[in-house]
Amino acid sequence: MKNTGWRKPTPGLGVAEQLAQAGERVAVPKTRAFVAVKRVGAHIGLKAGDMMLLDTLGAFTQAQDWEEGRRPIVWASNAYLMEQTGFSLSALKRHARRLAEAGAIAFKDSPNGKRWGKRDAEGIIVEAYGFDLSPLSARVDEFEQLHGHLQAERELCQRLKRQITVARRMIRARIEAAVSGALRGPWAQFTGLLEDLLGRLQRRNEGSERLIGLLTWFKELQERVETAYLKAAQPVEVVENTSETIEQVSHKTQQMNPREVISEPHILITKQLDPVISNSSEKKEAAGVIPNAQPEERVDSALENWVVEVRKKRTAVDLPTIMQACPEFASWARSMGGFMKDWGDLHRVAGQLRPMIGISEHAWNTAQEMLGKQVATAALVLVFEKHSTGEVASPGGYLRGMVEKAGAGELHLERSFFGRLSAVAA
Repeated sequence: MKNTGWRKPTPGLGVAEQLAQAGERVAVPKTRAFVAVKRVGAHIGLKAGDMMLLDTLGAFTQAQDWEEGRRPIVWASNAYLMEQTGFSLSALKRHARRLAEAGAIAFKDSPNGKRWGKRDAEGIIVEAYGFDLSPLSARVDEFEQLHGHLQAERELCQRLKRQITVARRMIRARIEAAVSGALRGPWAQFTGLLEDLLGRLQRRNEGSERLIGLLTWFKELQERVETAYLKAAQPVEVVENTSETIEQVSHKTQQMNPREVISEPHILITKQLDPVISNSSEKKEAAGVIPNAQPEERVDSALENWVVEVRKKRTAVDLPTIMQACPEFASWARSMGGFMKDWGDLHRVAGQLRPMIGISEHAWNTAQEMLGKQVATAALVLVFEKHSTGEVASPGGYLRGMVEKAGAGELHLERSFFGRLSAVAA
């Protein structure tokens, strides 16, 4: 973008000007362009005020402005736009700037910073300076594709949420049945894990990647609960002698000597879940040798191991969290690569942005080899963000330090991202 000396150039404004030049080479009806951007406006970072200003600007354009070889440029004054939108001057400038940084409009500036224009007798713009809406023409295909992706993502999320609902209901039903039936098992711990996972569902606008992870954890917990329930609910088999049951032996002994005191506990042969033992002092000892029951310590040990594995998985940071926690990187990434739909896109753009902050190819390859592509990508995003905000002076050295920390088991990227996300929200 040409620097006129009064507007500070930024990468976003430069990309917007390139989009405007591309939009001039295509013919797109105004209605199609505005429908496309409105469908994805919130996703590309536009707010309600931005869309209101965009609608107001669009009302000034005419059908012939959107034909190939022409640009729909609006030269309405600030005073008129403030009157139409109800914005203050500072709010008007803020919304216009956000539209340009998001690649929805471009600024075509005159040398003196004044907006003006004229049309010929046929209503065709001859010369104009002001707000250029040509980027919408250039991005209409991108916006329509993005809308399709968003619809597919929304449907996938709804399907995953239904599966999670079924899984959690089955888990709770099994736990309640086990508790009401007085079955032995780590039901309190299972309940705690279920509540822990349910707490992870409180966020709005969950992405499919995160929901897939949550569904995996619910399925694992469901499998654990089901296994424990079936093991505890198996009926105790009748203890038999080769020729007669213990009860028959006891009965015969009493017949042989009715005056003899029987000190052994009387065992009632039953098909109930737990054997009924008349001597309460020996109940605990007898319960420990039930063929189908395992010692509580062994169950708890296995459960603890599984809990550790679940919590390890929960330390993974998803793509939306990274983009929200690192707004500077997100702005550059979207300018260069558009919509980041998966880790592959993020890895590609991170590799393109790497030279801008002075990280050598060798350091980048080493990080990928030692950390894996996904973790290395997240690490580079964090370094880029910290360098952009002035927190890190030597990005290459900082990345090498992160690799060394990972080797010592001391790298906790999720803490950094969630900490930055909290700071952004505050």
